[in-house]
Amino acid sequence: MNLAALAPQRLAQRVTGWITGNRSGADDILVPVRGTGSYAPATGKVSLAQFDQALLWVIVGLLAFSLVMVYSASVALPDNPRFLRYSHNHFLLRHAIAICIGFVAAVLAFQVPIATWERFAPWLFVGSLVALVLVLIPGIGVVVNGARRWVSLGFMSFQPSELAKFAVVLYAANYMVRKMEVKESFLRAVVPMAIAVGLVGAFLLAEPDMGAFMVIAIIAMGILFLGGVNARMAFMIAGVLIIAFILMIALSDWRRERIFAYLDPWSEKHALGKGYQLSHALIAFGRGEIFGVGLGGSVEKLHWLPEAHTDFLLAVIGEEFGFVGIVVVIGTFLWLTRHIMLIGRQAVQMDQLFAGLVAQGVGIWIGFQAFINMGVNLGALPTKGLTLPLMSYGGSALLFNLIALAVVMRIDYENRQRGRGGRA
Repeated sequence: MNLAALAPQRLAQRVTGWITGNRSGADDILVPVRGTGSYAPATGKVSLAQFDQALLWVIVGLLAFSLVMVYSASVALPDNPRFLRYSHNHFLLRHAIAICIGFVAAVLAFQVPIATWERFAPWLFVGSLVALVLVLIPGIGVVVNGARRWVSLGFMSFQPSELAKFAVVLYAANYMVRKMEVKESFLRAVVPMAIAVGLVGAFLLAEPDMGAFMVIAIIAMGILFLGGVNARMAFMIAGVLIIAFILMIALSDWRRERIFAYLDPWSEKHALGKGYQLSHALIAFGRGEIFGVGLGGSVEKLHWLPEAHTDFLLAVIGEEFGFVGIVVVIGTFLWLTRHIMLIGRQAVQMDQLFAGLVAQGVGIWIGFQAFINMGVNLGALPTKGLTLPLMSYGGSALLFNLIALAVVMRIDYENRQRGRGGRA
C-alpha cells in the first residue's frame, strides 16, 4: 500500500475518529517501512518494534557460532609446548569474556545520541592517534611475532588500530558534513582528509599493520564518495591508494616474498615458509568438500594451520562444515553488510547525513574486512593479518565491532523515532 492510496483512508479514519469520539486511531502517524516504499501506522507505545530485531539476532547468531568455532579451533592448542600453560578452554573463556565486555560496551554506546557522537568525533580521532603513538613506545607496546600492535592492560591486550577504524568512520562522516560546501574542490575537500588518513597510515605501517591501514583507507574513501565527492575525485583517490600500496609492497622485501608465496604456495621455496599458512588453509577447504568432516573433526587445527582460531578461522569452518558452511557464512555477511547500508541510506533520506554516512562507513568496514579475510583464507588474496569480524578470536576487534554495530542500531532507532514523528 503506497502513500497516495493510503491518504483518503487515513483522512476518513481521522474524520470518523473525531465524530465518534474514538481518537485512538485518529492521530496515528505513518511510519516508512524500509525497503518497501510503503507506510504503516504507528502507535505511541514503546516496544521491540522500535529496534532492528533482524540485525540484532544475526549479530547474536554470529557471536554464538564464533564461540563454538573458536573453541573447536583452539581446543588442541595446549598440546603445543608454546601453549603448554593454557587449559583446553583458555581461548573459549577469554573469547566469551570479550563478548560480554563488548555487549556491555555496546549497550552503553546505544544510549549515546548520534548528535553526541558527531560532536565528539574529532576528539575521538585525536585519541586514536595518541593510542597509535603509545603502542610504538618501547615498554608500552607489546611485540608479538615481530609486530608492535598491542598495549597490555593486564587483564587483556588492547589493539589501538581497532579504535582507529571506529574513530575514522566517525571522523570522516563528521568531516564530510562540515565540508559539504566545498566538496567540489579537490584541494579543500579531499587533501585535509587525505593528510589525516596518511597520518594514521604512517603510525600503522610503523607497527607494521598494512592490513588495518588498507581497511581504514577504504573506509575513508568510501565515506568521501558516498558523502558527495564526485567520481573524478574518487578515481583520483583510488589511483593514489593503488600506487601507494604497490610502492609499499615493492619497497619491502618481506611483503614481496608474501606476494610471491601467494602466487605459488606449493613451491619448494614457499611451502614451508611464507606460503605455509595458505597451503594448509587450502588443504583444510579441500578436506571439507561439500558437507565437511563434522564439528570438531578438523585435522588442520591440530598444529598444522597457524592462527586457526584468529585469522584462519574460516578455514576450520570450511573443513568442518564444508562448502555449505562457507556459503552460509558468506551469505550472512552479505546480508549484514547490505542491511547496514540500507539503514544508512534511510538516514540520509531523512536528512541525517552524519548518521547515514556513519552507518554506511560501518557497513564498508565490516563488509570489506570480511571480504579480505575470506579472500585470504580461500587463496584469492595475499595473506594479511585481518580477523573475520564478530567471529575470530580477538578482544579489541570484537569490542569495537560491537560498539560500531550498536551505533548503527542507534541510528536505526532514531530513524524509527523520526518516522513516528517524535524526537530522536
